[in-house]
Amino acid sequence: MSKEIISTPNAPAAIGPYSQAVKAGGFLYLSGQIPLDPQTMAVVPGCVACQAEQALKNMSAVLESQGLTTDDVVKTTVFIKDMNDFAKVNEVYAKYFAKDAPARSCVEVARLPKDVLVEVEAIALCK
Repeated sequence: MSKEIISTPNAPAAIGPYSQAVKAGGFLYLSGQIPLDPQTMAVVPGCVACQAEQALKNMSAVLESQGLTTDDVVKTTVFIKDMNDFAKVNEVYAKYFAKDAPARSCVEVARLPKDVLVEVEAIALCK
């Protein structure tokens, strides 16, 4: 089985030794997306909902680069800085996964890259 490294200018470039996504075995494995503006690579300022929106936009951009949508996502992991923000993040998340939501884990973490408030990673089924 081979793997294909995926990169799109429509999502933030990797800020370390990793790929935006890797396609292998009929799946697309997306690295965690944080709320970076893909043009400036700056953290989107504001509340956790604003940051969740940008992280999910970035995730969608990687999916779209492969002809996929959030409908193709089978699993996500959401990392949040404060579990008290769960409802706010969930409200934004629900806009991206309105029907047939994927399996999901959501965990509170001590710290995220660039001190953001939320990060989302995903696994999608390729067409």
